[in-house]
Amino acid sequence: MSVTGLLLIGFLVVHLAGNLQLFSDDTGEHFNAYAEKLKSFGPLLYVAEFGLIALFVAHLALGLRVTFENRAARSQRYALDRDRGARSFASSTMVVTGVIVLVFVIVHLLDFRLREMAPDGLAAMVVRRLSEPAGALIYIVGVGALGIHLSHAFRSAMQTLGLNNTRYDVPIARAGKALAIVLGVGFAIFPLVYFSGAKGSTHSASVRAAEPGATEDVYFLGKGGASLRGFEFRGVGAIEPSHLDDVGDPRSIGREEQR
Repeated sequence: MSVTGLLLIGFLVVHLAGNLQLFSDDTGEHFNAYAEKLKSFGPLLYVAEFGLIALFVAHLALGLRVTFENRAARSQRYALDRDRGARSFASSTMVVTGVIVLVFVIVHLLDFRLREMAPDGLAAMVVRRLSEPAGALIYIVGVGALGIHLSHAFRSAMQTLGLNNTRYDVPIARAGKALAIVLGVGFAIFPLVYFSGAKGSTHSASVRAAEPGATEDVYFLGKGGASLRGFEFRGVGAIEPSHLDDVGDPRSIGREEQR
């Protein structure tokens, strides 16, 4: 369980680094390019994803086994915990936070991996989802549970591997908490930023309108980060990102193009 947990922590670090591409520009081009780069690996990507799922399932199964074994032998505790009476909130809620993280992972996959790609790219999908109250709440709760889970998981993994003792216990515990804060806050910053509109975005700037005479409802994310839904552009061509700098109301683009 400790090995699978440490491998998953490694994945989270890499995943967070990739997600930070969202903040590298206001168009989402860097993040979309990053996503396309991953897709270019073809079958290797599916192998990696299958391996990650297997790793997660193995970690879950081992965690449940340890939980049941501990309940069956409540009188036997880790000597270190028994001597110090160390029973933190994180350690006592590992199963609960683990279940929340599991549900969160499923929602995350349904949102961005199993759903059909939007015409305006993955970056726009992420921004739209995290700009919504329900989406922001789900992701904040999910990564919050992840942070709490990690704050105990790292120390527990070190202990299981025999790398924890009275001399290194405090540094390892602090390292685990620091890791939990970095990853928890790192992932939470995305819904916080996009829902609050703290970061302007033009991720949905390149919107393709319908054929001449038709209408199309679009999502438009302006520099204020707000999501304006349902504007109709009749017979309008592509709306280029450069047009957005001088446009306050997206409906004025349609009027200009029709002249």
